Amino acid sequence: MALKYYHAEPLANSLKSMIPLFEKGLEFESVYVNLHKFEQHESWFLAINPEGQVPVLDHDGAIVTHTTVINEYLEDAFPDRPPLRPNTPAGNARMRYWNKFVDEHVMNFVSMHGWHRLIGIIARKIESGEFEKLLERIPLHEQREKWRTARSGFSEADLANATRKIEVAVDKVEAQLGETAWLAGDMFTLADVNFYSHCGMMVERMFPEMEIASRCPRLVDWRERLTARPAVQEALNMPDHTEPGLRTWSGHAR
Repeated sequence: MALKYYHAEPLANSLKSMIPLFEKGLEFESVYVNLHKFEQHESWFLAINPEGQVPVLDHDGAIVTHTTVINEYLEDAFPDRPPLRPNTPAGNARMRYWNKFVDEHVMNFVSMHGWHRLIGIIARKIESGEFEKLLERIPLHEQREKWRTARSGFSEADLANATRKIEVAVDKVEAQLGETAWLAGDMFTLADVNFYSHCGMMVERMFPEMEIASRCPRLVDWRERLTARPAVQEALNMPDHTEPGLRTWSGHAR
């Protein structure tokens, strides 16, 4: 069965579904989509995903989008591979609770800081007329508005609220790790992959003022255990074409 994975750098959403592919030992064709050149809005990519967003999984012609859905799809499609889901009603419910929390509470607020620090710089470098042409190619209204906001700059109030939400998240994860080795229990699951990809991997570098090492020592230990996994190392070693000064999610850009 042929797997093709359309993705950007091994960060955030693209990393989130890349890790399970390696964890399950699945062979796949890697198709890099250059977000810095807006390839996600080119006609060839829109023919694959009309929403114009990465990542996308193509499994023998079955197109799957949105990372939480992709990851569960891989569990359903390849049950003979090492599982990343407890596969008990209670265990799956715990995992999905954390996935919902990350998807709804964490991801958008970390993303706001990323858009402010990375996309804002890119957007402001584009001439006004050219910028409007680029916006016209973006299929989703919400994405067009995010680009406009990034160009003008997110408000200090919105950024402060986003930071507060992230502080709530890291404290919540720290408390959970005081009870279980991994977020959904004693097993490494998709919930860990989700929080790691969107926040846990780089929160210390993106937000040094939170003093994560002293504030959340269990989170730091969890992150180190997760980073050391061979499959995670494989994913992190995928090419990163982002300019070093703009590497927000990897923590280099403030």
